Amino acid sequence: MQLKKILLRAPNWVGDSAVATPAMRAIRAKFPDAEITVMVRPSVSGVFASAGFVDRVWTEPRPSGLREWFRIARDVRRHQFDMAVLFPNSFESAAMVFLGGVRQRIGYSMDSRGWMLTHRIQGEKRKVHHVNYYLELAKAVSADVSNPSMEMTARSEDRANARKLLAAAGIPANARFMVLSPGAAFGAAKRWGDQQFAAAADTLAEEYKLAVVIIGSEGERSISDSIRHFMKATPVILNGKTSLETLIGLIAESSLMLGNDSGPVHLASALGIPAVAVFGATDYIVAAPYGPLGRAVHVPVECSPCWLRECPIDHRCMTGISVQSVAEATRRAL
Repeated sequence: MQLKKILLRAPNWVGDSAVATPAMRAIRAKFPDAEITVMVRPSVSGVFASAGFVDRVWTEPRPSGLREWFRIARDVRRHQFDMAVLFPNSFESAAMVFLGGVRQRIGYSMDSRGWMLTHRIQGEKRKVHHVNYYLELAKAVSADVSNPSMEMTARSEDRANARKLLAAAGIPANARFMVLSPGAAFGAAKRWGDQQFAAAADTLAEEYKLAVVIIGSEGERSISDSIRHFMKATPVILNGKTSLETLIGLIAESSLMLGNDSGPVHLASALGIPAVAVFGATDYIVAAPYGPLGRAVHVPVECSPCWLRECPIDHRCMTGISVQSVAEATRRAL
């Protein structure tokens, strides 16, 4: 049976959406003539703003109640999709395409939803790299996953908007700069220390003649201010000043990304920017920056990875990571 319409239900997080793109590209290659729609939260839609492997980006906020939830299911039915590939493991995502009348429904058999899927995949997200975890979804529809491609491009207008922000902050056009992503939405257990970030940024900025730009949400502004306090150089702080699209343009213009295990690090990998991530509470084996320009820094301690949001003891997985080891990993990435 020829598939005319395919729905890809994207992950709900920026980093997960970036690492899902190799599987999505493989599905596109398998079904080059199908109309492919990606459904995604508005906060993540920028990841797919320039994605050539989808025909339409369908944004839906998290349903506020049952009425909204059933409205989305009715919209799915109205579009008459032949197949849906579910990247989230939630019961909700499977129920929407089940009630939406999608004939083929592919996803991991998690969250008591296996009975709603026509193609059930077994596996745990914390056992293999996220890229390979999502590629299993593509394999389930017989797509070729032998040469996965995690590639993003930033739109010219997003690059231009990023440069305007930098120019307003005193960084000249075409100046080389590095990006720091010191926050972590998951929790404080994923965060390397402010003083360590500051020292690493100073070392690398001087060695490679780079300006330093710190990104993050407005709620993480205190982290950026603390790092600036400890730095010898004067960084530009852009907390809360970039949309996701402008952030993608900013990273694409940069020479280096240094951060915790977070979405911006994975965006950098997808954009072909050298990316170094510091790991503690989470597992570098499953979430390291993907590709030849990515590096993960960690120290082997008995309690890591714990996957906790807050460390109940002494945060040894992060305090044991030296500035020198991060700087050396960055030199290798560059």
